[in-house]
Amino acid sequence: MLDLVDVGKRSLEAYRGVAPDAQLDELHRLAGRLRGARCLHVNATPYGGGVSEILRSLVPLYNDLGLVADWKIIRGDEAFFQVTKRIHNGLQGSPGELTEAEKATYLGNSQINAGYCDDDYDFIIIHDPQPAALAALCPRANARWLWRCHIDTSHPNPFFWEFLEPFLRAYDAAIFTLADFIPPQLPISRVLLHPPAIDPLSPKNQPLPVQLAKHVLEWIGVRLSRPLITQVSRFDPWKDPLGVIAAYRRVRPHVPDLQLALAGSLALDDPEAWEVYEEIRAVTAGDPLIHVLTNLVGVGNIEVNAFQSLSNVVVQKSLREGFGLVVSEALWKGTPVVGGRAGGIPMQLPDDIGGVLVDTVDECAEAVLRLLRQPEEARVLGRRGKEHVREHFLMSRLLLDDLRLLEDLVQQRPLAPRDIVPTTPSPVTSVEAHP
Repeated sequence: MLDLVDVGKRSLEAYRGVAPDAQLDELHRLAGRLRGARCLHVNATPYGGGVSEILRSLVPLYNDLGLVADWKIIRGDEAFFQVTKRIHNGLQGSPGELTEAEKATYLGNSQINAGYCDDDYDFIIIHDPQPAALAALCPRANARWLWRCHIDTSHPNPFFWEFLEPFLRAYDAAIFTLADFIPPQLPISRVLLHPPAIDPLSPKNQPLPVQLAKHVLEWIGVRLSRPLITQVSRFDPWKDPLGVIAAYRRVRPHVPDLQLALAGSLALDDPEAWEVYEEIRAVTAGDPLIHVLTNLVGVGNIEVNAFQSLSNVVVQKSLREGFGLVVSEALWKGTPVVGGRAGGIPMQLPDDIGGVLVDTVDECAEAVLRLLRQPEEARVLGRRGKEHVREHFLMSRLLLDDLRLLEDLVQQRPLAPRDIVPTTPSPVTSVEAHP
């Protein structure tokens, strides 16, 4: 069977005073009509990256509201995850095409995972391309299948898209972060727009006592008597870590004691990350003011929290981006962000809120230097950014988006065996965005 991920218990009421009350009240109202519905979330890895972080918080909240939710991960050999990384990049526009052997690897591993499918669910939410074939390969029962695509597929490489597209025809709905991300000729008629969100009560985002945060970073080797900029991300070419290093080196002559931290994760489903990590290590070798840190050397949620809380500026210079949860994470701590004008980052950094959008290495360097030299402007941007995140990008809003979609699907086809009481159907539009 697919591997079940253990999750803890969460209480929605713990978010009172943190998330907007109106969102919490609406969640309780919706959940009363969905009580008992069985939901399964499926992705490729239990750690390393935004999807796994979201699911670790989201699934327990489903259960707290009276739904029955599980989170499972697919299995695959090394060759499979090499292929899925290529598909991931190809859907974001990378050149090349899949060989017949690579197609067979993807299909063979997908068929094995399909053999472990459990059809005793009312809703199955598949995240990203790695498990996308399951809806077409699993035995069809009563489940509604939803494909949640977290990446920018607006201009996919046609060779990769033509391979994946037939598998997507089996889905009842698709969810994207932005309308711009919807690929051409998507074979799923119902499309919704649900930006991701952060959990303000997770260890990564809870307020850290200042002394503890300082101790954590000093223990790692950061000197808090010196200014610090940080990028937190996967080791991925699309995050442009080499561009961040280049921008940092343009700022350094003006701020000689400036430190740079690159905190990245190495995930099970991302073999390319090791190559990027080694390249970063080679480029930064011998520079004691650049700190390259990974989850394999003890850098976890608390350390990332400390970096985002105490950095003068957080950088997220992505070239392509699905959403960029780390932007909202930093803003939630009141830290200004210099972000690449890519994907969902502009949603999080509207004009004069949260930070500065950039397109080039030079623009990144100029924005970082400006915020270092103008700390009051940086504080104002960070403060506005936190309120923007509270209204739009907390877990309560994402959960509300999910439950509204599930309720609409129930209205169209009631789930009587689960004792769900349908309500009066509402009009359905082709593309729906959260309020």
